[in-house]
Amino acid sequence: MEKTNEKNKTSIGILAHVDAGKTTLAEAILFSAGELRKAGRVDHGDTFLDNHELERKRGITIFSKQAHFSLPNLEVNLIDTPGHADFASEAERTLSVLDYAILVISSVDGVQSHTSTLWSLLKRYGIPVFIFVNKTDISERNEADVMSELCEKLDHGCCNFTSPSAEDIASCDEALMESYLESNKLDNALVTEAVKRRHLFPVRFGSALKFIGVRELLNDLDTFARGTSGSKEDPLRGTVYKITRDKTGQRLTHIKIEAGSLKVREELNGEKITQIRSYSGEKYETKDEALPGDICVLTGLNNTFAGELLGSDGPALSPILSPVMAYRLILPMGTDVLSAFTKLKVIEEEIPELSLVLLEDTNEIQAQIMGEIQIEILTNIIRERLSISVEFGVGTIIYRETVASVSEGVGHFEPLRHYAEVHLKLEPGERGSGIQVDTDVSTDVLDKNWQRLIATHVLERRHRGVLTGSVLTDVKITVIGGRAHPKHTEGGDFRQATYRAVRHGLMRNTSVLLEPWYDFMLEIPASKLGRAMNDITKMSGTVKTHEISGENAVLFGRCPVSTMHGYALEVTAFTNGLGKLSVSSGGYDICHNEEEVIEKFGYRPEADLRNTADSVFCAQGSGFTVPWNEVENYMHVEACLKSGSQSSKEILKPLSAPPPTVSTADTSHFSYSASARLDKDLADIFNKTYGSRKEPEKARNLFDPVSRVPAKTLPAKVRVRESEQIDEYLLVDGYNIIFSWDELNELSKTNLQAARQKLMDILSNYQGFRQMKLILVYDAYKVEGGTEHADKYKNIFVIYTKEAETADRYIERTAISLTEKHKVTVATSDATEQVIIWGAGASRMSARELKEEIERTDKEITALLDERNKPGGSALLDSLSPEVAEFIKNYRLKQD
Repeated sequence: MEKTNEKNKTSIGILAHVDAGKTTLAEAILFSAGELRKAGRVDHGDTFLDNHELERKRGITIFSKQAHFSLPNLEVNLIDTPGHADFASEAERTLSVLDYAILVISSVDGVQSHTSTLWSLLKRYGIPVFIFVNKTDISERNEADVMSELCEKLDHGCCNFTSPSAEDIASCDEALMESYLESNKLDNALVTEAVKRRHLFPVRFGSALKFIGVRELLNDLDTFARGTSGSKEDPLRGTVYKITRDKTGQRLTHIKIEAGSLKVREELNGEKITQIRSYSGEKYETKDEALPGDICVLTGLNNTFAGELLGSDGPALSPILSPVMAYRLILPMGTDVLSAFTKLKVIEEEIPELSLVLLEDTNEIQAQIMGEIQIEILTNIIRERLSISVEFGVGTIIYRETVASVSEGVGHFEPLRHYAEVHLKLEPGERGSGIQVDTDVSTDVLDKNWQRLIATHVLERRHRGVLTGSVLTDVKITVIGGRAHPKHTEGGDFRQATYRAVRHGLMRNTSVLLEPWYDFMLEIPASKLGRAMNDITKMSGTVKTHEISGENAVLFGRCPVSTMHGYALEVTAFTNGLGKLSVSSGGYDICHNEEEVIEKFGYRPEADLRNTADSVFCAQGSGFTVPWNEVENYMHVEACLKSGSQSSKEILKPLSAPPPTVSTADTSHFSYSASARLDKDLADIFNKTYGSRKEPEKARNLFDPVSRVPAKTLPAKVRVRESEQIDEYLLVDGYNIIFSWDELNELSKTNLQAARQKLMDILSNYQGFRQMKLILVYDAYKVEGGTEHADKYKNIFVIYTKEAETADRYIERTAISLTEKHKVTVATSDATEQVIIWGAGASRMSARELKEEIERTDKEITALLDERNKPGGSALLDSLSPEVAEFIKNYRLKQD
C-alpha cells in the first residue's frame, strides 16, 4: 500500500465526552508530530490548547482552540473542542468546518450519553470519523468487548485497526469487498473512499497519557484522510464558524476557506480585511493570503456572524443544541439595564450557547444557557470583560411552540399611503429544523425582490407562539401570495404585513407546546432497578433500552428536563453514591404537561399587541384595524391554499370559535383555548406526521363505561355468541402499568418479578371474562441476550421484547399491523405512545382507566356468581358464550 506524495490541507476536530482524555490526546498528537517539545498535562495545568485561566482552573475545555501539525501527506488544522455537555454548542459550531473528526472514547466508561449526542451530530453534518479508545492501560475491558459496544451503539462500520481483520474491514463497503475478493488484499484508495463515505470507522486502542497507539492513529490519518478539494482559482467559498475578541478587544472572525482565496486589504461584503492570522494555541502568525483548506482569523470585519456561509446561497444547517434553561440576570444596584444589556450582547456574539433577552415588561435581562456549570464560567467572563459583578436567579425551563397542521396566514398593512399584503403557508417542520423559509409564488403575482424581502422578514424575528408566548420553532413557512402597490409600498410595509401573517397563521393552526428533553444514561446497582424505573415513570420519562451485568444495571432513555433536573443528587442518595446519571441534550419534543404549563403562563395572544394577528386596512382616507378572525373578509388577494374542491377558508379553521368583533384596544375579555379537545389535537398531529388515521370498520370502544349495564344485568359483550363478535385485542404496556398502580409499584420496589407475576394473574382473570385476545408486553428482562420471546401464560400472551426494542415500540408496530382487520385497544399512560397508537386506529386506555375497568369487571363477575347460586341460576350460563360460561362455572373468588 503506497502513499501519495501530494500534500494537502485538512481540518480535523477532536470530540469526546468529558473526562475521556480528549485534551491529553491532543497534546500527545502535537508532541508526536513534532509540534511540541513537551506534552502538557491537564492535572498540571500546562496544556498547549487549554490556555485560558478558567480552563486550567477547572481542568476542562471551555473554548475550542486551533493548532497545526504536519504529516508526510497532510497539513492538518487540529481543533480541540469542549467535552462537557454545557459547552456542547461550542463543539457543534466547529463541525461545519471539519473534514474529519477524532472521537475519543474512554475504555473504562464506554459510550456515554453525550458520546451518543456527538455521534448524532457527526452523522448530521456528514463528517467521517476516526475513533480512539483511550485509557486502555487502566481498563479491565478487552478489545472485543469494547468493539461490540461500539458496533451496537454507534455503527456496525466500526472496525478494529489495532488488531485488524481484513475481512471485517472489507465487509463495511461493497466496492471494498469486491476488490478484496478479487485480489485478497485491501486497496488503500478504496479504504480511504469507505472512510470518506462514512461506511468505515477505523478504531485505534491506546493510552494518550502514555503515548500508546498515538503514532498509529497519526499513520491512519495520513493514509486514509484526504485534503480539501477546493481550488484557489474557484470562486470564494467559506464558512464563518466563530467570533471572538483578542486581549486588545479587537474583533476576530474565524473562518475556513473551502475554495478561492482571500487577501489582506481585500473587501468582504463591503468591509476591508486588515489582517489574516493563523493561530496555533495562543500564538499566531500573519499571512498575506488565505488559501483553500486554511482555517484562519480575519480582522477588520464587524458584520460577520457565526454560521455565515460565504459564496453560497444555501442556508447553513440550524444548530440542534440550544439553551434549555433561563435565568434572571441580577445586576448590581443602580446599574443601567439597557447599557448593561448592550455590553452583554458582545459576549453573546462570542458564546453561541448564551442567549440574552431583554424583558421589556419587567426591565430585566434573561440569560438562556445550556447548564449550571456555565453560570460560574459566565459570571467570571462578565466580571473580567465588563467589570460587572452579576448573579443568576433561579432557573426556569425554556419552552418552544410549533404547529401540527397546515394553515394560511394573511397579513395586510395599509395605513394611509402605505400598502403590503402577504400570504404565508405554515406547516410542521422536522423536529430540530427551526424556521425554514421557501417561496412558491409566481413573479407575475409578486416580484422576486418582494419575495426575498418577505423571507428576510420571516427570519429576522423570533416569532412568539400563541399558547404561552414562547419562541416558535420547527415550522416551514412558504410565501404563497401577496401584493404590493406601485406607488405606496415601502420595505417596512412588508415587514409589518409579514409579522401579522405569521401570527395570523398561528391563530388559525393547531399549536403544540414543546419542552426540552434529556437523553440520559443511568448507572445503578441492579437492586435499585425498580426504584429507578418508578422514578423515570413518575418523571414522565421513557426507558429505551437497559443492560444488566451482574450486580449493576444501566438504563438508557429520554426524560423531560423539567422533571429530571436535579435528579442526579437523588440518584447519589438512594444508591449510596454508587449510581451515576449522565445526560445530554435530547432536543425539543412534545410537552408532557401542556395544559398545566399553558395555565401557569396565562398567556393571552389577542392581548399581546406587540405580536398582533390583526391587519390594518384603509377606507375613506384613513386606516382601520380588522381583527384576525375577520381578515379573510377584507383581504385583497384570494386565499391561496386549496384542498380538492375546498378553499382554504373551508378547511383551515381556528381551534375555537372566533372571538367577537371588537377594537384591538379592547382586549380585556379575550381568552384563548389551546385546543378544543385532546382527540382533535392528536388527530392533527398524527395526520400531518404519519398520514391519515385508520378507522376500522365497525370499530367501537367496547371498554366504554357509558355502554355498560348495571352489574346485576349481564353485559351485552359477554352475551354475544362467537360468530357475532368482532376480534378484539388488548395490548398492555407492562412496566407502565406496574409503575402506575400503587400496589404493584410498592411491590416492584422489593420484588420486580413478583409485581410482574401479579399483573399477569390480574390480566389473566380479566381476559377470562372479557374474552379478548390479550397481549402483555415487557421490555427484555426474561431472556438472556435480549432476543424477542413470547410465552403463553394461562390464557394470555406475554411478550419479552428484544434488547434493542422497547415495549412501546413493539406495541406501536403490533397495533399498526392489527388495526386494519381488528379492534385494538392499548393500555398505557405514555403520552407519546398514545399519539402513535391512536393514529393507527387503535383505542387508548390509560393505566387508571384499565384499573377502573378491571374493578368493574370484578363487580360484574361477583354479580353473576350471586345470580348463579340462586335457584334456577344454572340456566343463566346458557345465555353466555361458551368461553365465558366455562369461566364463570370454574371461577373462585380469591380472598387476597
